[in-house]
Amino acid sequence: MKHRFTFAALLLAGACSAGAATPASPDYSGVYDCKGVDKSEGPYTATVNLDAVPAQSENGWRSYNFKMDVPGYGIYRGQAVSRGNQLAIHFALDDPGPKDFGTGLATVSTRGGRTTYTKFYYEPEFKGGNHGTETCMRR
Repeated sequence: MKHRFTFAALLLAGACSAGAATPASPDYSGVYDCKGVDKSEGPYTATVNLDAVPAQSENGWRSYNFKMDVPGYGIYRGQAVSRGNQLAIHFALDDPGPKDFGTGLATVSTRGGRTTYTKFYYEPEFKGGNHGTETCMRR
């Protein structure tokens, strides 16, 4: 007999097993210097502040407040969560007019002794849909 698993069922199974004591994810808090390429806007640089929220972190999951300053574009605010070396980020430009908001998924690693993340992001409404990548290195 074939078994069918939906994405929701797999998430639920993961959440149930997360109840056991799990080592905390590393704390990725800090200031990061970023370089990215946006499909609509081209290359850019940014500074990211990632601040852990311990009261909203548990069982190996960490929560963060996220702020990204992109010269010439503005400030993007949002939130992030991590588990292990995965970091999910939701962000939105302070000016709601351009509908410049989205979600990214990053993989965290260490390069030259410094914490680095590489992120792919998707913006469903900015300029009819957009995406890009960026690499950020903690100072």
